[in-house]
Amino acid sequence: MDKLQKYKSTDKMADLISDNYSLLQVMSRFGLSLGFGDKTVKEVCEINGVDCKTFLVVVNFMAEGFSRFDSRDDGISIPALVDYLRQAHIYFLEFCLPAIRRKLIESIDCSQDEVAFLILKFFDEYMSEVRKHMDYEEKTVFKYVDALLQDEAPKGYQISTFSKHHDQVGEKLTELKNIIIKYCPAEANTNLLNAALFDIYACEEGLDAHCKVEDYIFVPAILRLERRIRENEK
Repeated sequence: MDKLQKYKSTDKMADLISDNYSLLQVMSRFGLSLGFGDKTVKEVCEINGVDCKTFLVVVNFMAEGFSRFDSRDDGISIPALVDYLRQAHIYFLEFCLPAIRRKLIESIDCSQDEVAFLILKFFDEYMSEVRKHMDYEEKTVFKYVDALLQDEAPKGYQISTFSKHHDQVGEKLTELKNIIIKYCPAEANTNLLNAALFDIYACEEGLDAHCKVEDYIFVPAILRLERRIRENEK
């Protein structure tokens, strides 16, 4: 790993969160809970059975972006990364998006206002699209990767197929934000609607970061795995 990377295995885990609270989501998706005292990143990962190298690759990528990320790094644990991505799907589909929907319902009266109805309708369509996207990853992409990890190379699919058709689903929240900002119903509960809009912005950023982890860490790792399997078959 690049010695210049921001976070290292010898850093205290608590210091990572104090320095960048957005890393709480990364911790959660790796199955790490709060209450780790003054233990280092390496100690916390070892206690919880988490691959420390993969954890650090993701947190440094999230903190510093892809400009300093070396996709040639082949020390990543693919099973650990897939588990992380699966937990991210659960977070968005079962917690984040439903929570935003509840706030929207509480803040606007969809039965009395056409714009309010349009906001909720658009959000439901967006949720459906995100679910479809993530279901594809669960049922097709991750299943394919599981086969590769068993030294099998299923015919008719390659990770490049996923890479070419990988939409940045977060971008599609832009229209919903514009509707709320420009055409907010006058009778809306301002505090609740503002809270929902704030969460929509945070969700958009989270989904964009999730997609970048897939594009810049996951896909290159699977490409290397595919290449190794093909070489072994020769």
